[in-house]
Amino acid sequence: MRHLFIVNPAAGKRGTTRHLEDLLARLSFPHEVVYTKDAGDAEALARQAAARGEPVRIYACGGDGTLNEVVNGAAGREQAAVTNVPKGTGNDFLKIFGPDYRRLFYDLEALAQGPQTAFDLIDCNGKLGIDVVCAGVDARIAADVHRYKDWPLVTGKGAYVLALVENIFLKGISRPMTVQMGEAQWSQAPTSLLCVCNGRYYGGGFMPVGEAMPDDGVLDMLRVRQVSLLTFLRLVGKYAKGLYRQYPELIDHYHGQQVTFSAPETITAVVDGEVMRDVRFTVKLSEKKINFFYPAGAGYQKSK
Repeated sequence: MRHLFIVNPAAGKRGTTRHLEDLLARLSFPHEVVYTKDAGDAEALARQAAARGEPVRIYACGGDGTLNEVVNGAAGREQAAVTNVPKGTGNDFLKIFGPDYRRLFYDLEALAQGPQTAFDLIDCNGKLGIDVVCAGVDARIAADVHRYKDWPLVTGKGAYVLALVENIFLKGISRPMTVQMGEAQWSQAPTSLLCVCNGRYYGGGFMPVGEAMPDDGVLDMLRVRQVSLLTFLRLVGKYAKGLYRQYPELIDHYHGQQVTFSAPETITAVVDGEVMRDVRFTVKLSEKKINFFYPAGAGYQKSK
């Protein structure tokens, strides 16, 4: 079995790369370590490793974006399996394994020997995701956080606050979209939030659908209708806790395999933290799966 660690040195706080390197130096099994330099490197490295045809375990050492790249590179390859060493600041997908996920997934010896399961994937206009696709005000905030982070003297938290103020208070919450989920369709209806869940967490800890499972062949979709600012502020905490069924007058839900949405103006969608823009999206259950491995004893069962 080949073990390949793909390390994103830009992910996480200062010192995380050195800490990981110390752990790698003490591993008892043969392994390879490669470093990314630019966006797309992790996907290319994972694709090359998976295409060799030999059994390989690929460790995405970074955040959700690094994991997303590795998943896109190795998807559909039966002899390849991937995991995520949580070097990033968010690592939302791994939260399905419980609050102790960082300790569990940093035990590299246990991780290397752990079981694997074939997980479903989301296909968003051809780009694959393992966790959540969103396309409402939450997606616009996430996209603008990246923009504000490039500003001088703006911290990560400051970038989030600026993006939040811009999109919630200045630009308005909802946008008209034509959305089709199963037999339900809304034509150019104001939409505040739209999410498609394979995993359970995104946005730093939001859990819109607590019963979502990454291996059940079902995508769990929510559409939040037009809401006022006060209603949004009142609702967002409930939405984050997966209480959507308590608000049928505000939140539509569908559990199936595809949703389409379009608008006259460009829509911002975010796939596992990666930003996409188009006027029409088809988000569906991918024909491809990904083998995901994790430490023995770590569970991803439904939230209680």
